[in-house]
Amino acid sequence: MGGDDAPEMVIAGLAMAREKLRNVDFLVFGDETRLNNLIAQHAGLAAVCSVRHSPDVITNDDKVATALRSGKQSSMRMAIDAVKAGDAAGVVSAGNTGALMAMAKFVLRTLPGIERPAIATVIPTQRGETVMLDLGANVDCDSGNLVQFAVIGEVFARQVLKLKQPSVGLLNIGEEELKGNDSVKEASRILHNSNLPISFYGFIEGDDIGAGTVDVVVTDGFTGNVALKTAEGTAQLLAHFLKEALNSSLLSKAGALLLLPALRKFKERFDPRRYNGAMFLGLNGICVKSHGGTDALGFSHAVCVAADLIKQGFNDRIKEDLESLIAMDGAEAAAASD
Repeated sequence: MGGDDAPEMVIAGLAMAREKLRNVDFLVFGDETRLNNLIAQHAGLAAVCSVRHSPDVITNDDKVATALRSGKQSSMRMAIDAVKAGDAAGVVSAGNTGALMAMAKFVLRTLPGIERPAIATVIPTQRGETVMLDLGANVDCDSGNLVQFAVIGEVFARQVLKLKQPSVGLLNIGEEELKGNDSVKEASRILHNSNLPISFYGFIEGDDIGAGTVDVVVTDGFTGNVALKTAEGTAQLLAHFLKEALNSSLLSKAGALLLLPALRKFKERFDPRRYNGAMFLGLNGICVKSHGGTDALGFSHAVCVAADLIKQGFNDRIKEDLESLIAMDGAEAAAASD
């Protein structure tokens, strides 16, 4: 029931996702009568959808504490509970981000060795695609959090982006070792000396994100959120200037007609719906956040992201690497004691 155009957008998105996910069934939570009427409008969707009625809805204006305290019968909480109970393999929501993160962390808990989950997404770069985390879940991070994000992001790049040996970089105000705060510098030291199979690049700067210098960009939630929103704003500004230039004269309009195939390709490359679906990585369950303002195509992509994480056994891979990290930390502690 979450999202600007929900639940119509959600049901239409499931119909689109069904075309790609032939072996996936959907549990849909919300107003039973309304949802069943919408599902009936899409041929064949009822065969793969089960509706569970929820009397309450978490709105975007609800505070996190209120959602946790009073939202047990909300569509969001019941969907998360279904993952905890094993009725569902993952949850996708376009609702209140803060409430979704708090509820998911409270119900699903974090994986062993993970103190805080991180919000991650895939962004386009000059070299292809890069995963970036954290994007707002954790404003303040210590070195341990950043190292954990590096492990999670590296596993994601290997399992989901299909990169054999993804490179990992720490976002910093410069590439020199002396620059940055203590948490970033300590995280760099740990990753440089780690026995984990991680290709650690070192420090990267803001312009390295779009250049695709590394496959995994690691940062704290405050910096990551600002960087992401700045990139989104820049892309919108570029599109605005391009449209303005192409409509500035009859000659430019005629040229735009000749460039139409290239412009369509350009538009598709920057279509935010293709990258919709921010993942809450580090939870003991799959949880994907769709942008609240997306349409059916964007929501279908978020569903496909969740399905891919489940198919790849993403959390099992994270557990394996975290066990190695914990063992390494124990060995370092013993050596220091000796």
